[in-house]
Amino acid sequence: MDKKLKVGILGATGMVGQRFISLLENHPWYEVCAVAASPSSAGKTYGEAVEKRWKMPTDIPAEVSKLIVMDVNNVEAVAAEVDFVFSAVDMSKEEIKKIEEDYAKTETPVVSNNSAHRWTKDVPMVIPEINPEHFEIIEAQKKRLGTKRGFVAVKPNCSIQSYAPVLNAWKEFEPYEVIATTYQAISGAGKTFAEWPEMVENVIPYIGGEEEKSEKEPLRIFGHIEDGEIVPATSPKISCQCLRVPVLNGHTAAVFVKLKKAATKEELIQKLREYRGLPQDLDLPNAPKQFITYFEEDDRPQVKLDVDHEKGMGVSIGRLREDSIYDWKFVGLSHNTLRGAAGGALLCAELLTAQGYIAAK
Repeated sequence: MDKKLKVGILGATGMVGQRFISLLENHPWYEVCAVAASPSSAGKTYGEAVEKRWKMPTDIPAEVSKLIVMDVNNVEAVAAEVDFVFSAVDMSKEEIKKIEEDYAKTETPVVSNNSAHRWTKDVPMVIPEINPEHFEIIEAQKKRLGTKRGFVAVKPNCSIQSYAPVLNAWKEFEPYEVIATTYQAISGAGKTFAEWPEMVENVIPYIGGEEEKSEKEPLRIFGHIEDGEIVPATSPKISCQCLRVPVLNGHTAAVFVKLKKAATKEELIQKLREYRGLPQDLDLPNAPKQFITYFEEDDRPQVKLDVDHEKGMGVSIGRLREDSIYDWKFVGLSHNTLRGAAGGALLCAELLTAQGYIAAK
């Protein structure tokens, strides 16, 4: 790429916005040129706006620290500064839907971490290694919005990253019933232990809306395009429980699966290790070399050892074994703010750029 594309971050002061900024530092294709947030932060330098609430392990990039925070509601002004935006705004679902489409209508592509548009029928919700063909629905969305280059694309919920890739890797064996319990890190709620001391040595057996997302979103990812909309798959049936646990980063899943077609343990592991997608074929900047890694050790994957595997963009699987009620069971692990949030959205943007959906204005 001869010249870097200009990127804006909507909701730049929140945890996911901060993660976008840290990931984009020294990116070979993109340069952060605009940061936008609520009116209370507008007018300050980014460094001033996040001075006491920067949550990333690395320092604020020097050039971004000097940027003046813009009011995210000044859509035309922000859009004029950039080629596309990442969205991590903290608003109501209806407000998010409107503001993301408002940006798209300025001919500014929006790659969103938010859930608001995940069930909009012509908005692609993509894990790039699984369903990149869903980006084709963008042409139908552009017709609805009346745009030539503006659109909204989203990534799915962080909790499904630790098991949906496995189900897709095994699709030739036809998984048809799945039970999953996810043990989810506090950063998924945008929190640290300093901000949420009641999570220390505690488990909360409820995360609002999470179980419905965990059961339904994989089916949309496994679905197909028909008559200008994405039609969800009807199988496998998925039932989930989602617990908040005292872990900073990393969602772990304990999963039970029934298959229509018999498979050996060796065949199932081989499918995981061989699985690759378009990001690997195109060697995208943030694509993990090994999307799914299988660990033979009985005590892996572990959050402390494996959450940053492949720079947090890989999925770690272990403890595959036969089950007395279901056919198979396994444990999965994924990084919820990297693969599951900002990193997953960044990989979507890289694929959209490689395919020509995102380009300089």
